[in-house]
Amino acid sequence: MARPAAGAGRQAQIAGLLLTALAGALGGGGGCAHPGPPPGGPPRLKPAVILSTRPDSGAVVPDFRGSAVIAFDEVIDEMPASGGGRSTGGAISGLASKIVLSPVAGDVNVSWHRDEIHVEPDEGWKANRVYHLEVLPGIMDLRRNATKTGKTLVFSTGGAVPGAALTGTALLWVEQRQLTQGVIRAALLPDTVAYITLTDSAGNFRLRDIPPGRYRVWAIQDQNNNRRPDRRELFDTVTATVDSTATVLLWAFAHDTVGPRVRSVDPVDSVSLRITFSQSLDPARPLDTAAVRVFALPDSTPVLVRALYRAAVFDSLQARARAIADSIKRLQDSLKRLQDTTARRDTTARRDTARVREAPPPPPPPLQPRGPVARARADTGARVDTSRVRKLLSQRPVPYDRLVVQTARPLTAGSKYLVRVRGAVSLSGVAGDGLGVVEIPVPKPVARDTTKGKSP
Repeated sequence: MARPAAGAGRQAQIAGLLLTALAGALGGGGGCAHPGPPPGGPPRLKPAVILSTRPDSGAVVPDFRGSAVIAFDEVIDEMPASGGGRSTGGAISGLASKIVLSPVAGDVNVSWHRDEIHVEPDEGWKANRVYHLEVLPGIMDLRRNATKTGKTLVFSTGGAVPGAALTGTALLWVEQRQLTQGVIRAALLPDTVAYITLTDSAGNFRLRDIPPGRYRVWAIQDQNNNRRPDRRELFDTVTATVDSTATVLLWAFAHDTVGPRVRSVDPVDSVSLRITFSQSLDPARPLDTAAVRVFALPDSTPVLVRALYRAAVFDSLQARARAIADSIKRLQDSLKRLQDTTARRDTTARRDTARVREAPPPPPPPLQPRGPVARARADTGARVDTSRVRKLLSQRPVPYDRLVVQTARPLTAGSKYLVRVRGAVSLSGVAGDGLGVVEIPVPKPVARDTTKGKSP
C-alpha cells in the first residue's frame, strides 16, 4: 500500500504547483499581455543581401571539394521541404526550389546554415566542367522579407570560364502567350547533361558563360516542378550552334503519339456543324471539303459539304454579319423616328408653345482594353507592352481544335447525321481519322397569346 500512497502524494504536489503557476499568471503575470518591441532596434524591411560566395564567380578551381556556399548578411528562413532540402527527381520544394545547379546528372543537396546556403551535387564535382549556380528570387529572411532579384555564380573545375552565350524566348503556341517560369535545358552534344535556367515574365532566358558548341535546347512548361521533361507537359526542342552568341525561339505545345480524334459534333444553325477535336490541328496543313463527309442516318445518304471554316474565322464572319444587321436595324429605326418626328412637327406647327432644345447626347465612353492585356494591367496597375510577343507569335499561324462544316442544303430537324473526318494532322505531325454523330434539335413551338382579344 506504500507505493500507491506515494503516487498520490506526488500527484497532489504536481497539482499544487500547477495551481500556483495559474494563480501567478492571472495575478502577477499581467505584464506579459503587453510585450515590448523585440530587441535589436526597429524591424528590418529590406531583404537579405548576398555578401560572398565560395567559390567566387569566374574562379577556376580544379580540385574543388565540399559545398558551394552562398553567404547572406542576415539569417534567412530555412523553408523546410518534404524532400529534406534535396533537389531530387521528384517535385523540388523548400529552399532547394530557389537554387539551380547545372550541369549535373544526379540529385543536388541544398542545406540551410542560418545565414548560408550550402549546395553540393551527389555525384560530386566533376573535373573540366563549367558550373552554373543560380540563386533565384524569393529567398526570405526571418521577417518574411523576400529577395526580388537573383544571382548566378559561374566557376570552372578545368580551364578558364568560357564566354559564349545562348539567349532566346519561349512561347506557348496554342495558348498564344509567353511561357513564364518555364524550364530551359541546354545540353552540349553529344552529352545529355544540361545547363538549366528559367524564363522570366516575358518568356525570355539567357545562359551566359557556356562552352561553345552544338546544343540541344528544350523549353518545358514544368507543371510538377522537377525541372525535367515529363509526359503530357508542354515542350519544344531545337538544335542550335553556339559560337560566341546564339538566339533561339521555342514554341511549346503538347506532343502526342496518336492522331487527332473527333471529340464532339454540335449543331450551330440549320446548315452548320461545329467539330471539336481531341487536340489542336496543324494550321500549316488545313483540311479541305474532301476530308470531311456528312451522311444522313439511318440510310447514310451523303450530304454535300459546301465549305469548311476554322472556328475563329467562322465566329468572326458571324460577328461581322451581326454587326451589319445591327447597323441596318439602327438605320431603319433612325429613319422611322425621323418620319414620326416630322409627322408630329406638322400636327403641332400651329402651337405657340416654346420648343425646348434637346441636349446633345453624351460622348461614348472610352474603349477599354480586353483580353490578356487588360488582365495584366489590372494585376500590375501598369501598362504592359506585349508588342514584341505579338510580333513573335505572328511568325506562325495559330493552331485550332474546332472546325465548322457548312452543308449545301439545310439539315432536317430531329434527324441524326454522321460526320467523318480523315487525315487531320496534329501539331506533332501525326495524322488521324475520326467519327461523330449529331442530332439536329427540333425548334420549340412559339407560345401563343391566348389572352389576346378577350374582354377584361
